[in-house]
Amino acid sequence: MQKPTPPNLDELVSSIISALPGGLQALKHDTEKNLHAALRAALAKMNLVTREEFDVQQAVLSRSRAKLEELEKKVEALEKKLAPNKT
Repeated sequence: MQKPTPPNLDELVSSIISALPGGLQALKHDTEKNLHAALRAALAKMNLVTREEFDVQQAVLSRSRAKLEELEKKVEALEKKLAPNKT
């Protein structure tokens, strides 16, 4: 099952097709099909993540950052409690 083609890829292929000389535009369907395949293959080799995966990782990072800030505040409060006892 093929993944849906991102709209930007379609736009890129369309702009390339429209820039072709008139004689090659007669082969538009074949050229468009080959460009899609070549671009998909090139993007697959780049080891990119999907938008959904990116959003999930961004949410995880946000929760981790909030937890870290909370823990930093707790450590600071504990250090303040212990500081007067050291003297």
